Amino acid sequence: SLNPTLLTTMAILSAALGGWMGLNQTQIRKIMAFSSISHLGWMAIIIIYNPKLTLINFYLYTLITATVFLIFNSMKVLKLSTLMTSWTKTPSLSTILLLTLLSLAGLPPLTGFLPKWLIIQELTKQDMAPTAVIISLLSLLGLFF
Repeated sequence: SLNPTLLTTMAILSAALGGWMGLNQTQIRKIMAFSSISHLGWMAIIIIYNPKLTLINFYLYTLITATVFLIFNSMKVLKLSTLMTSWTKTPSLSTILLLTLLSLAGLPPLTGFLPKWLIIQELTKQDMAPTAVIISLLSLLGLFF
């Protein structure tokens, strides 16, 4: 049995750490690592209340992240500076990458928004609306990197 208060605290700290640390990065791998730390917070906060939702979130995150890494690998991108110049070389892959990254950030109506929305709904059902607001605001940091 997991302590809900401790797990909620760790989840919020994970989302905050992943968001804040990702802001100052230029290397793609580090950005994706901090994004993963932030998404781990979303999964940790809901695992006690709805483990199936945690699995859905994990599967979608894995699928979206694998897509992003495959595109980065095919474009040979390691830093943000090379990503900015790749638009002219591979416009179709760059467009797919843009949409996939926006989905990873959780913007509606893209796929990555659904698990975050369901987690917010579940937290609200569990009378944890302030926690839902905090983790939602922390996810906004991911929009900047």
